[in-house]
Amino acid sequence: MKIKHCSYLFFRCQSHSAVSLLCCLFLLIAPSFSWSAPALNAVTMTTAANGDQNWSVTIQAMVFMTVITMLPSMLLMMTSFTRIIIVLAIVRQATGLMQAPPAQVLVGLGLFMTFFIMAPVFDRMYADGVKPYLDEQIGVETAIERASIPLHEFMLAQTREKDLTMFSEIAKKGPYKTPAEVPFSVLIPSFVTSELKTAFTIGFLIFIPFLIIDLVVASVLMSMGMMMLSPLIVSMPFKLMLFVLVDGWSMIMGTLASSYYI
Repeated sequence: MKIKHCSYLFFRCQSHSAVSLLCCLFLLIAPSFSWSAPALNAVTMTTAANGDQNWSVTIQAMVFMTVITMLPSMLLMMTSFTRIIIVLAIVRQATGLMQAPPAQVLVGLGLFMTFFIMAPVFDRMYADGVKPYLDEQIGVETAIERASIPLHEFMLAQTREKDLTMFSEIAKKGPYKTPAEVPFSVLIPSFVTSELKTAFTIGFLIFIPFLIIDLVVASVLMSMGMMMLSPLIVSMPFKLMLFVLVDGWSMIMGTLASSYYI
């Protein structure tokens, strides 16, 4: 079976975790793999009559290995995962349940929430860049350029202008005439910094009600002279009751999802 069909199936299974230009690069050039013996020893790049470039299997394999190595970092730093997992961790700490939900559950929940939020972006990347290339309508460079636009727009929309300006000055780049001119080398650290600030802001607002319950319980225990009893043990059932009554998980997930669509 030819690799063109394999690469298409691979993209259908993993497209929602392809969140960087390098990953798009592999997905775009994978259809040109060939298992013929002469090609395995060739390290060449040929140019077609229409200007499109085809890379040899050896170069494509190098790109594939690079993508596999960097994919976890790209998934963490170029999607909504950072904001989601930090907020979920703060919620667990605020409720006083240090082991519930387990870390594996939080990471899994963060991943699926990331897929949900990033689905429109990944769909645009596939429709604008990957699908036309698989249909042999455009070349590799054009496909990469088109596929990177939706991800670039998403990250730029969630990045604060202050952070973008700071990293642009550090890199001695800019000013930029249009948002599309902002390079990924400047956009990625700016995006991550903005996500961290937003995540801690949301976490602070979530922490306040639970902190009030802890203060009230501690004051009551102190007034009753029960200083040897830990306030955390007494306040935990009240915090859980409050969290369940207000449907806390639904509110948190809805808030995180809507924060990217406003």
